[in-house]
Amino acid sequence: MQLRHLRYFVKIVEAGSFSRAAALIPVAQPALSQQIAALEEELGVVLLHRSARGARPTAAGAAFYTEAASILSRMERIPQIVRSLDGEIQGVVRIGMSSTLASFLAGELMEKCRAVLPKISLRFSSDASGQLGARIRDSSLDLALVFEDQPTTGFAREPLFRQRLFVVSPCKPGRRPTALRFERLADMPLILPAHPNITRGMLDRLFSEAGIVPQVVAETEVFSGMLSAVQAGIGHTILPRGDFSGLPGRAMVSAALIEPPVYLTAAVIASADVPLAPPAEAVRGLLSDVVMQQVREKGLAGAELLTP
Repeated sequence: MQLRHLRYFVKIVEAGSFSRAAALIPVAQPALSQQIAALEEELGVVLLHRSARGARPTAAGAAFYTEAASILSRMERIPQIVRSLDGEIQGVVRIGMSSTLASFLAGELMEKCRAVLPKISLRFSSDASGQLGARIRDSSLDLALVFEDQPTTGFAREPLFRQRLFVVSPCKPGRRPTALRFERLADMPLILPAHPNITRGMLDRLFSEAGIVPQVVAETEVFSGMLSAVQAGIGHTILPRGDFSGLPGRAMVSAALIEPPVYLTAAVIASADVPLAPPAEAVRGLLSDVVMQQVREKGLAGAELLTP
């Protein structure tokens, strides 16, 4: 088994097919198929389910992917660690954020990183918090800023602030409510995140406890998709954000706090098993500073700092 086998296999799993992986590496598809077949023969197990629709890992393949991705990630960190020991910190840091957090923090972080850590390149990903946690586990991300309902186990985590949830509605003439009782949600058409999702899981639990059957008229994972659906008048959504002043179409929605208060916790997570390389450690500190500044100085609606 050689490192190229690990790289090829990881790329196939991430691309979802041999043909797409061959175009990305690039390696001729027949040669790529031969390499994976030789790897499976050496290991004595089938790693991939092959079909006309693509390739997906078997149970053994999923375990192999996790280990292979971790090994490759550690190898990528070696040059960063060595170069950062003698001189300015440099390297690539892969960071993920939930789409809600990324909508107002990604730009701030990139600007601050360019000014303070000019030799570090950020690679951003936006996804649901649960999926970002999975990517930390498989070493395809170094850091993630996520929302949590309960403390996430198995990670090195730094909770930063807790954030109240808002009901976001289409704007209508007249008085806009500043707060809305949770029970009122039973009568409202809702646009919610699809499962699995941290916010959706918490809301479903609260709905069940309150004896509410929600009227879910649409589901979407993406913050912008939820906001667009509300602006179009399809229904209401529930978000850990109450200020839309910096977004296009902001005059078309209004936000009301849920009463009694419902909170999510924003936290930076990283692997508990693999120490961060110096560039990622530097970005983690910078990210915490940017978040603290946003909450403390810009008055993030519904946010309460958890650290001094």
